[in-house]
Amino acid sequence: MATFVSLINFTDQGIRNIKESPNRAEAFTGMASKLGLKVKSILWTTGNYDLVVVTEGSDEAAMAALLTTGSLGNVRSQTLRAYSSTEIQKIISLMP
Repeated sequence: MATFVSLINFTDQGIRNIKESPNRAEAFTGMASKLGLKVKSILWTTGNYDLVVVTEGSDEAAMAALLTTGSLGNVRSQTLRAYSSTEIQKIISLMP
């Protein structure tokens, strides 16, 4: 199961409706679950990004969840594929 870290910013629409953000996060969790994507954490942050979301699942489930969420117009995201210590050790072992 792949891990994804999404760095999220609110759009103008999203920040205008900031009071709905916790409800939108709950809706995202439900939608992601139906797609087979497990939401590990949703954190509201200060700094360059407004939220950090950590999920686990298939590439296809992650992409479907992100496209669905982005199409609603409240957020824009940058998503990173993350690797555990065990996964990166396996990758490193393949190096010549």
